Amino acid sequence: MGGRSQYEDECRRALAEEQAKSLAETNDWEHVDRERVHRDWDVLYKEIAAALDESLPGDPQVQELVGRHFDIICRFYVPTREAYVGMALFYGEDDGMREFHNSYHPRMVEFLGEAIGVFAERGTGFAA
Repeated sequence: MGGRSQYEDECRRALAEEQAKSLAETNDWEHVDRERVHRDWDVLYKEIAAALDESLPGDPQVQELVGRHFDIICRFYVPTREAYVGMALFYGEDDGMREFHNSYHPRMVEFLGEAIGVFAERGTGFAA
């Protein structure tokens, strides 16, 4: 169990460091079309919510949806595998983020976190 929480701490740290660096280098993500990002996330989260009760986090259709989530994240910056897992942890640990995500489905944060974990293990396209 200790190893898992150490890994989670590394993921939280990676997220914080990578986001801070990206924010500083891009004038607070000035390059991102935030209105479009929020529309795209809304569509995506509705699709995940619709699939959630009938699917497992590792199912191909769920992993395709998580791939789209990752692509949206990459509009801000390309995270390392650890920072992407850290983002899933953040969704569950930050009250506002948990409330936002779970407004789509009561189990959204838990499910998305598991699906992101699978994607991080299997996926490609992460920063080194």
